[in-house]
Amino acid sequence: MTRTLPLLTTIASLTLAALAPAAIAAPAGSVPASGRLAFDVIRKGRDIGDYVVTFRGAGNDLTVGIATDVSVKLPVVGVSAYRFTQASTETWRGGHLAGLTSRTDDNGTAHDITLGATSLIPASLWNADIVQSSQVLNTIDGSTDAISVSSLGLDTVTTGSGTVRATHYALRGGLDRDLWYDGATLVHVRFTAEDGSQVDYVLR
Repeated sequence: MTRTLPLLTTIASLTLAALAPAAIAAPAGSVPASGRLAFDVIRKGRDIGDYVVTFRGAGNDLTVGIATDVSVKLPVVGVSAYRFTQASTETWRGGHLAGLTSRTDDNGTAHDITLGATSLIPASLWNADIVQSSQVLNTIDGSTDAISVSSLGLDTVTTGSGTVRATHYALRGGLDRDLWYDGATLVHVRFTAEDGSQVDYVLR
């Protein structure tokens, strides 16, 4: 997922060099054996949507599909107060991004982008190489976002199949996200929405 909602707060960052020993080569290292990552999007204890990543191919030659569908409804009446949908496809060749297409509806504002090869890591979060980056590719509008990254150590993360020990990273700047990786596999995402509520992506 990219910048679904504006985010708040920042923390001090460590140097990227200090992060390098904890990172595992991606994208191949970030692909789960199942070929699929599926998350429930949770806000205020309620399931408000889905974030699903699917992988086709082998090694560092991959086609990656990312689908996000989030709907925040008003209490009682059940009318959507905020809706975000995005469908993206990333093409990776030899471990490098060869192309990206993305279609986004950000609460009624449409974005369609088609991009060629770039050295930037997309802000789709699944690729653990993002924690070694100082810039990321915004998959909503194709712009470049500057980020800083802090490694916050190991945490215990709850998933649909039990608890895992995962390394916690905080991304701040043009993209604000807290990410947890088990090795190089994304297992949890957290951010703060504009209204101050906490949003979590919980791995099924």
